Amino acid sequence: MSIKKAEHRNPWTWVPTLYYAEGVPYALVMLVSVIMYKRMGVSNADIGFYSGLLYLPWVIKPLWSPIIDMFKKKRFWIVVMEFIVGLGLLGVSLSIPPSNFILYTIIFFFLMAFSSATHDIAADGFYMLGLDKHQQAFFTGIRSTFYRLAIITAQGVLVIIAGELEKSGNIPHAWSLVFIILTALFFLFFIYHKFILPYPASDKAVVNTETSNPIKNFFGTFAFFFKKDKIALIITFLLIYRLGEAQLITLVQPFLLDPRNVGGLGLTTIQVGFIYGTVGVIALSVGGIVGGILAARNGLKYWLWPMFIAINIPALVYIFLSFTLPTSFYTISSMVAIEQFCYGFGFTAYMLYMIYIVEGEFKTSHFAIATGFMALSMMLPRLFSGALQEFLGYKHFFVWVLFTMIPGFFIVRLLNIDPEFGKKSKKAEE
Repeated sequence: MSIKKAEHRNPWTWVPTLYYAEGVPYALVMLVSVIMYKRMGVSNADIGFYSGLLYLPWVIKPLWSPIIDMFKKKRFWIVVMEFIVGLGLLGVSLSIPPSNFILYTIIFFFLMAFSSATHDIAADGFYMLGLDKHQQAFFTGIRSTFYRLAIITAQGVLVIIAGELEKSGNIPHAWSLVFIILTALFFLFFIYHKFILPYPASDKAVVNTETSNPIKNFFGTFAFFFKKDKIALIITFLLIYRLGEAQLITLVQPFLLDPRNVGGLGLTTIQVGFIYGTVGVIALSVGGIVGGILAARNGLKYWLWPMFIAINIPALVYIFLSFTLPTSFYTISSMVAIEQFCYGFGFTAYMLYMIYIVEGEFKTSHFAIATGFMALSMMLPRLFSGALQEFLGYKHFFVWVLFTMIPGFFIVRLLNIDPEFGKKSKKAEE
């Protein structure tokens, strides 16, 4: 006797955990790995290069996103990818003690990155299949909140735990234990979602060889994107707008951790976990919320220049910190809060511009392509930023980052954006 599988379940039982599970691997691969490698004595040049390479799965994610639609159910992809992420976490934990840990941990981080990027695609698609229109709107804020909580857990709580464990004097063992904890967490996600996720009737493979040619449709989607008006300017903007931030994000945590005799601030792992996992995430969220409210009031075009300037203010923050080397934890935390607020505010323009350029028949696929360029804009600068910092030193490196905003001035000036885009319509206001 077969058991009927539930097509619908209370969204509160699976939406929060699904997006929490989506946020943790990204934070581990992109953010926490930097702290781990720094604490284990890896050079800034190597940290920058390897962390840059780890962006690759998110860069090429659009290339295999149609496969998620064409083969198997999205529920299948979600559950399997969570299991593979768990295996990747276990692999990192077991790879840390050996002397050649860098090679093995990078391999397992790559496994996690590809699995996480695939999980992102499947989860976002499943969200739209498992909820009706009203529920999708209602749970938008919920999913974002739990994604943020995942970042806080990974970049804050887990880093603080690692810092406490480091007090034993065995840093590799401390980080190995942290990844064992994460392994257990993801196997729990795998088991929980295997039984709790609903089975929407619309969740099925969409290949239909009788009515369409999937290969032709796949390449046609990309062709339409690159036929957009002023596509060269669009791509240049996507690659240049975050040039300064892409270099900073790799080196700010090593700067906070490095001793003062080499130009760093000499903070502990616990202090960095608190600053970026709590103060930083709160400031980032507030900056994004403020940016969204203002853009909705006056439109993207009105706020584009202030937001572009804001996303480059963090370079000034770190120029100040590197030249003054303050000892006050309050001062350092305040500066990081300013940095993160400005990044959240400035990033709003980038996200809105991606939405602006993908209007049309292939909106979903073209947005995925745009996010691929977004990931590429972060990957390429990270490959050389660590080596550049070691050559210039922290002070001059942060000054260099400030000057790299100059090309952005010319690109932003060339953009032609509808003044009404982003504004709330009169009908919606009424």
